[in-house]
Amino acid sequence: MTKAHSQRSPSQRSHGQHSDSSQSKAQRHAPKGPADGEVGIASIGIHLPPLGLDVRELARLRGVDPNKFTLGLGCGEMALCPEGLGTVDLAAEAARRAIERWGGDPSRIGLLAVGSESAVDMSRPLSAFVAEKIGLRGAVRSYEVKHACYGGTLALRQAVEWKRSGASRGRAALVIAADVALYAPQDPGEPTQGAGAVAFVVDDARIAAIDVDSFAWSDPAFDFWRPVGESFPRVDGPLSLDCYKRAAEQCFRQWIGERPARQAMQSAEAWCFHVPFPKMVKKAALHVADSLGWSEDEGKEFFERKVAGTMGWNRRVGNSYTASLWMSVAETLVGKESGTRIGAFSYGSGFGSELFGLTAGPEAAEGAWAEDIEKDFESRSMLTAEQYAEQRGEVMEAADEADAA
Repeated sequence: MTKAHSQRSPSQRSHGQHSDSSQSKAQRHAPKGPADGEVGIASIGIHLPPLGLDVRELARLRGVDPNKFTLGLGCGEMALCPEGLGTVDLAAEAARRAIERWGGDPSRIGLLAVGSESAVDMSRPLSAFVAEKIGLRGAVRSYEVKHACYGGTLALRQAVEWKRSGASRGRAALVIAADVALYAPQDPGEPTQGAGAVAFVVDDARIAAIDVDSFAWSDPAFDFWRPVGESFPRVDGPLSLDCYKRAAEQCFRQWIGERPARQAMQSAEAWCFHVPFPKMVKKAALHVADSLGWSEDEGKEFFERKVAGTMGWNRRVGNSYTASLWMSVAETLVGKESGTRIGAFSYGSGFGSELFGLTAGPEAAEGAWAEDIEKDFESRSMLTAEQYAEQRGEVMEAADEADAA
C-alpha cells in the first residue's frame, strides 16, 4: 500500500469503494451493444422527392373537413414526385448517400437487392436500373424483391442471411427499399400518398445489429393489389385493416412466446411499424394490447410510450410502401445508445408479415443519416391545392397513355 493511499480517511476509502461498486453495477446493467463483426446495418441513406403537399390543401381541393385527414388518418404531409422522376431516381440517390456515408470500397459490394412494388419493367429488375445509375457492376448478385410493402424487409433479411451464411466471403450488401405511392384522384387512399427511398449497407453492425430470429405470419388475401396494366392499386379497406391487425397480433404472440407478455413487450424501447397511415398503426397496436388482455388504458399507454414517437418522419412523407417501415426505424435509431433494443413489424398486402428486433450500434447515437431527410425536407417545394391539381392532370394523362398502350 502506498503512503498516499494509507493516508486516506476511512470515509474517503469507503466513498471510493462505493463509487467503484456503483460504477461496476452501472456497467453490468448498461445495454450491451453489438459484438465486433456482428452483421447488421453499417450505413443508411435516405432520399425524398422534391415536392410535397400538406393534406389540409388536399382537403381544401376535395371539399372535405381537413380533420378527416389529420385526425381521422393521422396524416400531415405527403412527398410527391414531379413528372419524370420516379422510384429508380429515389433509390439511386439513397444508395449513393448510404455508400458515401459508409466510406467503404464499392467494389466490396457483392449483393444488390431492391425491394419495391413500383416496378418499371416486367422483366428487367429495378436493381439493374439502379446499378446503372450508380455504376455498380461486376461480381454482384443483383435482383428485385416484390411482396407489396413487405419487399424491402425481405430484401434486408436476405442480405443479412447471405452475410451470416458465409456466402458473402466478407463482402457487403446494398439493400434499398423504394417506392412511389400514388392513387387515382379522389380515391380514399389519396391523402395517404407518399414517396421515398431508404438504402442500407449491410456489413458490420455499426448502426444496428439485426436479430437472426424473426417471427413471420402470412395468409393469402386480396386486401390490396394492382393488376398488370393498371396504373393505380385496388384496395379493400376494411379487409386490409383486418389483415394488418391479425398479422400484428400473430407476430407479437410469437415474439412473446412463453414469456410474460408485459415483460416481453417492455424488452424493446420502441416498436416501429409499417405505416400505411398513422391511425392504422394505432389501431393495430391497440388491437395487439387488447388481444393480450390489457386494459384500454394500458393499450393507450403502450402506444403513446412505445409506438407514437416512431412516426414523425412518416407523417411528413406519407406512405412510401416498402420504405415506410424503414423510415420509422431510421428515425427511431437516431440518438440511441449502443445496445438499445427496438422492434420492427413489417407488413405487405397479399399478405405477409414479419417481426424482429434490432440492437443499436456505436454509430446510432450520432444519427448521421438524419441529415439526408432534413436536407430534403428543407429544400422541397410545397404545392398549393391548385398546383397539385395541375400536376395530377399531367400524371393522369401519362397514366391514360400507359393504360392505352
